Amino acid sequence: MSPEPGSLNPQQRRRDLERMSEGELDVLVIGGGVTGVGCALDAATRGLSVGLVEQRDLASGTSSRSSKLMHGGLRYLEQMDFALVHEALQERGLHTTSIAPHLVRPISFLIPLRGRIWQRAYYGAGVLLYDLMAFARGKKFPRHRHLSRKKALELVPGLQRSSLIGGILYYDAQIDDARHTVAVGRTAAHHGAAIATSTRVESLLKDGNRVVSAVVRDIEADETYEIRAKRIINATGVWIDDIQDMAGPAGLRVHAAKGVHIVVPRDRIEGDSGVVLRTPSSVLFIIPWGDYWLLGTTDTTWDLDRAHPAASSKDIDYLLEQANAALQTPLTRTDVVGVYAGLRPLIAGEGDDTTQFSREHAVAQPTNGLISIAGGKYTTYRVMAADAVDAAVADLDRPVAASNTDEVPLIGANAWSDTWERAAPRLAREHDLPEHLVERLLWRHGSRIPAVLNIADDESGHDEILPGGGYLAAEAIYAVRHEGALHLEDVLARRMRISIETVDRGTEIAERVAALIAPELGWSADDIVDEVQAWNDRVDAELLANEAVDDRTADTERRKAIDGRGLVEA
Repeated sequence: MSPEPGSLNPQQRRRDLERMSEGELDVLVIGGGVTGVGCALDAATRGLSVGLVEQRDLASGTSSRSSKLMHGGLRYLEQMDFALVHEALQERGLHTTSIAPHLVRPISFLIPLRGRIWQRAYYGAGVLLYDLMAFARGKKFPRHRHLSRKKALELVPGLQRSSLIGGILYYDAQIDDARHTVAVGRTAAHHGAAIATSTRVESLLKDGNRVVSAVVRDIEADETYEIRAKRIINATGVWIDDIQDMAGPAGLRVHAAKGVHIVVPRDRIEGDSGVVLRTPSSVLFIIPWGDYWLLGTTDTTWDLDRAHPAASSKDIDYLLEQANAALQTPLTRTDVVGVYAGLRPLIAGEGDDTTQFSREHAVAQPTNGLISIAGGKYTTYRVMAADAVDAAVADLDRPVAASNTDEVPLIGANAWSDTWERAAPRLAREHDLPEHLVERLLWRHGSRIPAVLNIADDESGHDEILPGGGYLAAEAIYAVRHEGALHLEDVLARRMRISIETVDRGTEIAERVAALIAPELGWSADDIVDEVQAWNDRVDAELLANEAVDDRTADTERRKAIDGRGLVEA
């Protein structure tokens, strides 16, 4: 059996830390969110020597807590931000056809029209422009359609009937954000990038007025390294100010905007399409997500713990209230099985209304040798990364090729085709697994599914279907061997999505998963107990935060759980 491409694991991590500390890199990237791993991939595919360090896990921040859409953003058309929408739609097309077709797929949305005749013309013009801007490149998504009241209710019977006059159906794309970010990171590693998670930047060192190296701490081994690099890219999202301040006071400034989503079972809203609802300040998405619906998002200022933003009772009630205004059968707090909050690193603007802050990205060089990238949307991460690397190599000591990541498929997309998309029945028979489970495996792992199924077939107990979320035990093993998971949280919250897909938020299977991955990570019995306790403490703290009346109280409750990596920084 051929080795897995771009494998991330404890042994690779140790080798890469040592490799980064020897000699001088062309580019060191700080930050393991989608922008950071995108920068690492972009630089590596240009032939540069590249390293990346991340203080926690890949996608542990904003990049695992989005609306899980790869979209242009209809509401940005209202703000006349045509360039941003066009750019995002081009990226959506690339990802659904060649870059990551196993992780990004079309999804339909219904815009309900209520009572006002002008709405059909207004929204119809918007989605027509949306379709026209997307037409130039990528998989031909179905064109939008105008629906009568009857057809709209046939599509989403769960909508409130009163004042509904019809709807407009349009198409966007859905993505598993955390798995996509990990796939970008693995692809960067496959192309030569050195990657080390659980590695915190302690300081930046200068030679004269130029930043020349970063002092980093390996949190797992409590060891310190100095990594020299010709250029350092700061892609740390809401921590961008902290890294810049290590080199001097100038640079980009970001504003953290909290976005909260709730998760409810699929049977609580009758419908076969996502729904977009107008709210007083923005829009609310009701998004199909396997056996669940995601409802979000909020958009409020957050100036508390950036590592663990907390959703308060006020946030949850707001989302329920906005959704219930359009639903035939109201949702209640007891319907909510999952809650998550993320922070958007927006370029700081005037005032406090985050809904009005620009979603454009910006690249700056606050001091020689240091490039900062901030703002933007998940969808446009690849363009952001290319811009950041362009800035980093602008005055490098040799010519550097242009970005080519628009032609680089991610791990799992290689050889993906309609053949793989239709492979579920055959693989289910061959491996004696339910077809629906294999379909989900295909959409999570793409063309790497044979490696996961080989673990299930060849190793005792690893063909077990874990309770609650429709995941194989083999996926936990694969996450540690090849996807960079170092802790129980990495598996339950990001390689799988059990933390938001079960009422118990993963506590029921935490001990089982910890026992599965313990031999891979060299854990003792005490280590297993500690990891499970850390997970249970996290869940308890989040549940208490979700009952808090305001952000500050929610933050206080969430901070009671100690991070499994020992990070206590806000």
